[in-house]
This record gives sequence, C-alpha cells and structure tokens, in this order.
Amino acid sequence: MAIIVNNQAADKENKLIFFVDDEKMILNLVEYVFNTSDEYDVKTYDSGEACLENLTLNPELIVLDQNFLSHPGMISGMDTLKKIKEYNPAIKVVMLTAQGNQELVDEFIKAGATKYLTKDKHFIDSLMAVIKEALEMS
Repeated sequence: MAIIVNNQAADKENKLIFFVDDEKMILNLVEYVFNTSDEYDVKTYDSGEACLENLTLNPELIVLDQNFLSHPGMISGMDTLKKIKEYNPAIKVVMLTAQGNQELVDEFIKAGATKYLTKDKHFIDSLMAVIKEALEMS
C-alpha cells in the first residue's frame, strides 16, 4: 500500500523520500509530520515489497524499518536494503531498529545503509535531523 503524503506536483526542489514501516501508527505520524514540508515529498509503504515495486520513482532517500512483524514470511528490512542497493547504490537508506545494538548497526552499514535510527518512543523528534544528515552525505 502506498500513500502519497505531499499531494503537490513533484517540485525539482523537493526531495523524494520513501518511508517503509508496517506499523500504521508510525506511518500516520510520519504523514502528519511531513504533510506540510516544503523540502520533501514523502511516500509511505507498509512493506519492503511495496517499496521495491516503486523504486523506479527514484527516491533520494529511504527510511526503512528493520522488521516487518505484521507481514510474517515477507521480505525483511535487511533484504530490502540489499535489493535497494543492487537496484541503485546511490539511494541513501536510513535503517530503523527497535534494537540499538552495535552488531546490528554494523550489519546495516556493511550492507549499505547510510545511517540508522533507533525506533524508540522519541524517534520522531530525531527523524528530521537524521534525514537531513543522510541527504547531505556524499
């Protein structure tokens, strides 16, 4: 399922971001936060498969959850990351994880993630800064 957050025509100034998470509450929150953004056009997806099906839209950045618990048997966040990087290594990816352990973070970075963000109850406060940092990285 895809939801277009910013319905205005794609402006060359706006950066296209995909946000991929299976938790509807998180997607609703992201839609609310980015709805008034003049910098970003955000599309939300509830699975890795839906994200991969839309890569031809050429997002500059993808915020991707590590686990899709409501979609057992579906592609994992790590496998989605690998497929994104196979498709286009230049797409920046911020991984979301509920576990902030260093071993897991190292795996994300090795697989091509630009940054990671721990998905705790305050992560939305850090999201804009992490997105900005990731987009500025070469």
